[in-house]
Amino acid sequence: MATDFTEETAAEAVIESFAPDTDDRLREVLASLVRHLHAFARDVELTIPEWEKAIDFLTRVGHQCDDERQEFILLSDVLGLSMLTETISNRKFGVATESTVLGPFHVVESPARALGDTIDLVGTGTPCVVTGRVVSVDGTPLPGATLDVWQANDQGFYDVQQPDVQPRTNGRGLFTADDQGEFWFRTIVPSYYPIPTDGPVGELLKATGRHAFRPAHIHFIVAAPGHRDLTTHIFVAGSEYIESDTVFAVKKSLVVDFEEVTDPASAEKWRVGKVPFRHADFDIVMQPAPKA
Repeated sequence: MATDFTEETAAEAVIESFAPDTDDRLREVLASLVRHLHAFARDVELTIPEWEKAIDFLTRVGHQCDDERQEFILLSDVLGLSMLTETISNRKFGVATESTVLGPFHVVESPARALGDTIDLVGTGTPCVVTGRVVSVDGTPLPGATLDVWQANDQGFYDVQQPDVQPRTNGRGLFTADDQGEFWFRTIVPSYYPIPTDGPVGELLKATGRHAFRPAHIHFIVAAPGHRDLTTHIFVAGSEYIESDTVFAVKKSLVVDFEEVTDPASAEKWRVGKVPFRHADFDIVMQPAPKA
């Protein structure tokens, strides 16, 4: 028997339209989405002009997406959804390293580089050496762990943002930890920077009186057999906006001192070439994967 579509019956009418053989997880997610979305519309008493403006906004977000930029990820980031999803999906146990957002400028295939190689292909900025170990929660080294690393340059831009200025893959590298789980690479100290504001997300930030800046950081995706993949950052201690990252990704445990080194012997050891330079040391603790 047909039922009138009213404010009170709307959500259940949509949910009941799902076919009986709909995937269980898909049904669960969509049913919750419909209930929350309808509750939101009723709560704010959404108007048709507002609905049209929202559709236009999302359409323009889609038009801003391409192989080099993902405006939808950026939108998710500034709304805190990315960090919330990351936190739910990668709940930290014990001493495991905390996770953070992927960000809109990850490239699927970073170039493989040998330990000690530099990811700085331009030669500007303050030289820096990053060292550390990849271990399991019990301290056992994880030899052969892979570390996909990427960062902005000293002006706050990623390679894909400046194709005429930076060589492609500048600031990127895929490293493999040695037999002791140790890794090290050379780079420069990254700069704080604004997320792209030339699209719909920038309009949203402006309309809500928010800044667009992220503190200086280096991204990591770490993988090791038998362990959960980890997406994380290290943040440069003392960087501007460390207390107010516009994508809410800063966690205190990920803030690292980039200490100044003036010892010429250390510069020779790490093939930096000159002093002073900076050194950041960061151990990455991986959580074992759940058993099947």
